[in-house]
Amino acid sequence: MKAVKVLEPFKIDIIEIDMPKIENEYDVIVKVTSGGICGSDMGIWNGTNSLATYPRIIGHEFGGVVNEIGSGVKNVKIGDRVAVDPIVSCGHCYACTIGRHNVCSTLEVMGVHRDGGFTEYVKVPEKNIHKFHIDFDESLLGLVEPFTIGMQINNRLQTQKDERMLIMGSGPIGICAMQVAKSRGVKVLMTDIVMERLEKAKDMGADEIVLTTKDNLNDRINKFTNGEGMPIVLDTVCIPETFEESISYASPAGRVAVIGLKNKPSNIVMADITKKELTIVGSRLNCNCFDEVIEGFETKKLNPEKLKTKEFNFMDARAAIDAIEKYPQNILKVVLKFE
Repeated sequence: MKAVKVLEPFKIDIIEIDMPKIENEYDVIVKVTSGGICGSDMGIWNGTNSLATYPRIIGHEFGGVVNEIGSGVKNVKIGDRVAVDPIVSCGHCYACTIGRHNVCSTLEVMGVHRDGGFTEYVKVPEKNIHKFHIDFDESLLGLVEPFTIGMQINNRLQTQKDERMLIMGSGPIGICAMQVAKSRGVKVLMTDIVMERLEKAKDMGADEIVLTTKDNLNDRINKFTNGEGMPIVLDTVCIPETFEESISYASPAGRVAVIGLKNKPSNIVMADITKKELTIVGSRLNCNCFDEVIEGFETKKLNPEKLKTKEFNFMDARAAIDAIEKYPQNILKVVLKFE
């Protein structure tokens, strides 16, 4: 069978590998139908993803149809449409024992730390499989994973109806987080430096948008919150300067979510956190969010159709990457179809 493999930075190929085989009673073999290209995949391609090793079969956003199951598998059957959680955790470290396997001390992610799902068939444990309950567009099965990132962010921030939220950055993760927040009744203001991204955010549900290269964000926040500051702030730009800004934008008793993995320090003043008694949380990957996202897809509370902006056959993976690099302002999510 064929797979998409990054051999080294800036070198990608379609290779032949062996078909997976059932070796454990809880193994599930999935015929992959689609996968989304993520910023992490782009980082592996261009050598900026510090967590990846080479060579690597990429792909951590993927789904498909169950093709074969082990003798102990109970929750899915052959023919089920499924999404795959790419997180591999140990199950016995402190984080795992308190139900937070997404920050396992020996965490690995398929497609980053080990080979991923951009293959025609992939073998994963049953616990990583999450099924759809209705007939669903197979080209969208790979988009569950990015929405689980948005779900996890909202869970960490404990977003609730009628609250107000600032999302800095209108890329795919910002928009996924926005849609989850909107499904909970939150009013959302989104920012970006690219108008095309903001127009997509507005089309997908944002209440207000701010082009920060032209508009005064502080003024817009004051108008949006009657001068109180933002109760909830999410920084998806993820540079030291925007983390600093997120603290300043937050209201007293506000909550701030951090999702960046940059190692460069920010200049945060301790008093700014203490005086406002801010809650600052990190959010990484997802923790048991797949089933809730699938329900959102099936009930139309979440709209993956609008997140998908372009499709390529997986054999044209290099062309897909080129499109993302050439037209980043016009593309939210490129989907590879395996057919």
